[in-house]
Amino acid sequence: MSRSLFFGLFQEIQMTTLVVGATGSVGRSVLAGLAGKGVAVRGMSRYEAKFDNFPGGAEGVVGDLVAFGTLSNAFSGVEALFLISPLSQNEIQMGRNAIKAAQAAGVKKIVYLSVPLPEGADRVPHFRNKVLIEKALKESGITHTILRANNFFQNDQWGQAAIMSYGTYPQPLGNVGLNRVDSRDVADAAVNALTCDDFDNQEFSIHGPDVWTGESIAAEFSRQLGREIRYAGDDLKAWAKQAQHMMQAWMVNDFKIMYDFFQKHGLKASAEALEKQKAVIGHEPRTFADFVTALTKQWSS
Repeated sequence: MSRSLFFGLFQEIQMTTLVVGATGSVGRSVLAGLAGKGVAVRGMSRYEAKFDNFPGGAEGVVGDLVAFGTLSNAFSGVEALFLISPLSQNEIQMGRNAIKAAQAAGVKKIVYLSVPLPEGADRVPHFRNKVLIEKALKESGITHTILRANNFFQNDQWGQAAIMSYGTYPQPLGNVGLNRVDSRDVADAAVNALTCDDFDNQEFSIHGPDVWTGESIAAEFSRQLGREIRYAGDDLKAWAKQAQHMMQAWMVNDFKIMYDFFQKHGLKASAEALEKQKAVIGHEPRTFADFVTALTKQWSS
């Protein structure tokens, strides 16, 4: 039996959970978490070659959020959707297309990955995009859960060269502080929200347990590596000059606005948010110190 025929018969037998954004750190963990629970799960990517990286038990389907016409097959037989709208100049269109496709397919539940939105945060372009997608989600009438994730620990994986070769922590997070979070905790929350009705039509901020600043992050890397790692500082012009070699100009500008917000206001969790998130995560949040231990071991091997 061909793979496509098997896939068609399978989706007729059992309703499926679709993960959009399945190739990123959160999406991959959601795929694995759902498959581990025995859920029929499908990951969507623009490229079939990416399916090889999906965990066992997860199906792959080609689809592109920019091209609405590609979504009907991907969404066919889908009962629940985990939606990540990627950082893109087309992010609003992509999010709206996913919601429109979900409505057409009769999807019953959407779990959407968004960001915390303290006062003034919507001046960050990709934060503002998510506000508009949330509006479309709420107006869709589909049962939903919104997860507002803080800055990921995993973003530091991109800093390997700066940290290991130049002794510098590069992300200009400032010194007000953020309750940075492990993306695996966000994925755990998504899996629980997708598979349990207790979290329907609610919003949860997902944070790590501790507040971290640019200086304290550099100090943690210093402690674990046994040598000095310096914080690169808050100069956003200098950061942008370096970043322009790795990112498109619009993305550099977007991140520059975001880092400026972090430097002025931080992104700290309230005691109430930390208490509320316990149920949806299902366990105590992972610590940054443990993440750095694993990361530096990987880098040093």
